[in-house]
Amino acid sequence: MARHLYSCPLRWSDMDAFGHVNNAVFLRYLEEARIDFMFRLSSDDGPSFSGGSVVARHEIDYLRPLVHRHEPVTVESWVTKIGAASLTISYEIKDPETVYVRATTVVVPFDLRAQRPRRITAEERAVLEEYQDDSAGSAEALVA
Repeated sequence: MARHLYSCPLRWSDMDAFGHVNNAVFLRYLEEARIDFMFRLSSDDGPSFSGGSVVARHEIDYLRPLVHRHEPVTVESWVTKIGAASLTISYEIKDPETVYVRATTVVVPFDLRAQRPRRITAEERAVLEEYQDDSAGSAEALVA
């Protein structure tokens, strides 16, 4: 099982009045990693997740405060569930020694022309399965 790694820079504007990265900013970090992950899965002859998708749900557990520094954090992503018309991506935002956030996102492929959700194709499923690890289960299991 492969995992996608994204090196995410921290910006000075990410900090809040309490001197750490604001909780809402972590959603942007997850978005950057998810977009990088989904576009890397796409290719000229492979599945195209770039055709459209929408986020149906986020679940985030904030484990440790993250303060601004020059070194990026790593966002590790993998697939925990593949349904007929949705997939669940799990993440850890971390350094080698510290996990700051564990999260999940439910993503629904979306047909932009028809303006409606679409099913995951067999080709997309095959690529997603390379990144699938459902042993962690839900976000509740990720916190344990």
